Amino acid sequence: MSIETKHPASESKQQVYRTTSERTVKMMVIMLGICIVGGMIFFSMWDYWISTPAPVVAMMAGEADHAAPAAATGKTITQDLTFIESSDFRTLAFNALPGEDDNNPTVHMNVGDTVVFNVDNGGISFHAFGVTQGTEGITGIIPGSEIGTMSNALKPGEGGSSEFVAGEEGTYYYICTVPGHREQGMVGEIIIGPTQGGSSGIASPPTGVSHEFTLNFVESDDFRTLAFNALPDEDGHNPEIRVNSGDEVTITANNMGKSFHAFGVVSNPEDFNSVIWDSAIGSMSNTLKPGEGDSTTFTAGASGTYYYICTVPGHALQGMQGSFIVE
Repeated sequence: MSIETKHPASESKQQVYRTTSERTVKMMVIMLGICIVGGMIFFSMWDYWISTPAPVVAMMAGEADHAAPAAATGKTITQDLTFIESSDFRTLAFNALPGEDDNNPTVHMNVGDTVVFNVDNGGISFHAFGVTQGTEGITGIIPGSEIGTMSNALKPGEGGSSEFVAGEEGTYYYICTVPGHREQGMVGEIIIGPTQGGSSGIASPPTGVSHEFTLNFVESDDFRTLAFNALPDEDGHNPEIRVNSGDEVTITANNMGKSFHAFGVVSNPEDFNSVIWDSAIGSMSNTLKPGEGDSTTFTAGASGTYYYICTVPGHALQGMQGSFIVE
């Protein structure tokens, strides 16, 4: 006896769509490739993505109060800075890594002085620059001191300049304003002292009086002692220069030695970068060769005690410095 099974007429066959294993593998490879490329782009620009904190964070952090602008003294210091990174990117710095010469150089200035920062990105990451009184973090950046911003950072190879006028005594800091970079070492000090000479810090208008001075670079035979015009204990050694604020001064410098030299009037004799009043003759990268000479003319700024030096590193410490007094 046989039993015949019948399916209900309402049942119908359903069509099933299938794909080949080869096509599945291709789709997975394409999706994996998209993920890898996207990840590479994202992480290569990691500093950029983290460089824009939410506005509420900045609001909660608050802004530091800044002193009112001080009366300009007429002194301008130029400081060149380069963002650099260790090969493993764990240590960041300006100019040189810790333990090397010129690492995060300290800037010395006085109330009313101006420092011009020339900053270059010598690394492979994104960086930005600013001056703050804050002892930590990236808030309280002083307006006008910025080079780039957290959302518009300097790319590798880019650079820029900014100015900072010392408003009050104390310690300020120049930093990389990209979050985390200050903590990794990109921070240097700006030490601000009182207005020099007890003056108001205001340069007098041009007086119409002109002065001319000649200074010769001279060296001892063993090159251990350097000086202007004459060696120590000789007549004319490092002559003192006195002028009045607002006077026009012309200085002619002649290289009478066998080495390379350069000239400038500075606010700090220990800092060859603190040249003021456009008084430079030559530079570290364009020195006066033996037998060469040149002149510079400038207007004396605010009253105080300044110095003329050889701006080649180390030469002022060997004796090439004299007093430049503005009354």
